[in-house]
Amino acid sequence: MIFLWLIPIVVLLSFALTAGLRRYALLRSIIDIPNARSSHSLPTPRGGGVAIVLSFLLTLPLLGWGQLVPLDVLIAVGGAGGLIALIGFMDDHGHIAARWRLLGHFTAGGWALFWLEGFPAIQFFGVTYNLAWAGGILAAFYLVWMLNLYNFMDGIDGLASVEAISSCLGVCLIYWLSGFTGLIWMPLLLSMAVGGFLCWNFPPAKIFMGDAGSGFLGVTLGVISIQAAWASSQLFWAWLILLGVFIVDATATLIRRLVRGEKVYEAHRSHAYQFASRRFGKHLPVTLAVVAINLFWLLPVALCVVLLELDGSFGLILAYLPLIFLAFKFNAGGLERVDETAQNPS
Repeated sequence: MIFLWLIPIVVLLSFALTAGLRRYALLRSIIDIPNARSSHSLPTPRGGGVAIVLSFLLTLPLLGWGQLVPLDVLIAVGGAGGLIALIGFMDDHGHIAARWRLLGHFTAGGWALFWLEGFPAIQFFGVTYNLAWAGGILAAFYLVWMLNLYNFMDGIDGLASVEAISSCLGVCLIYWLSGFTGLIWMPLLLSMAVGGFLCWNFPPAKIFMGDAGSGFLGVTLGVISIQAAWASSQLFWAWLILLGVFIVDATATLIRRLVRGEKVYEAHRSHAYQFASRRFGKHLPVTLAVVAINLFWLLPVALCVVLLELDGSFGLILAYLPLIFLAFKFNAGGLERVDETAQNPS
């Protein structure tokens, strides 16, 4: 408990760094200018997610020094997260071709899996499967999809931030109640780093996260979830449940766009959360709705999986069914109507 002082320090550091990055973005004209594919209406500085990256990565040596997190896990998270943040930072300041970004993404995933020693055996509908090398390949695609879907879902004020905070704090509660207290530190400090940034990103946002922050969050959450899988298969299912809003919306949108033959790497605003924000005319109701879903639906189901030994795969299906309904209710991956293109909530 001697390291509890890290919690307020990380929040304050992230808050201060975000303020500095906002000033930097304004001076360097690193501004997100609204266009036909935007979900906002006012020019806004971007790149504030670097504050999350720095304030979290700076804690890793302390966690290692205090022997609170195994060294191999720290190297996995720090290396993968740092590389993805660097790629995102360069993309925020210019443009990196999609193929080179993807190569960097798989490199980061491979790095993390090397230090985590791959992906463990997983229990699926009561049967334990050891996928060996195939599990490693699937895990690499999982990490790449996690970081990209987080980038896709970072489209309205505060959404990516509240998803990370509620998921991390939810899993911290699960770790504590189930006796896996040794796993708490990384999601706890990550949520604090995001919390300092959220003060500037809460609707109406004064700065956006940018690719550096969103990609970093996606890959870091993915790596931490695989770390949890090595401790307990049920914990991995809990992570997938808690991240369900992002996973379902992004996956449903991707599938529908692929079916139509669209270039999925091009910018668009056809996610369910984007349709919802245009329907309500504001970002805030959608952001708060995601918090409510996470707290009052996904967290209880995840708790049942870990504490009541509900089968994880069944719990995932149970948790996702209403999310799939909502995704299609709000037309995830659908084409915009002409009247919707004129609506652009701030």
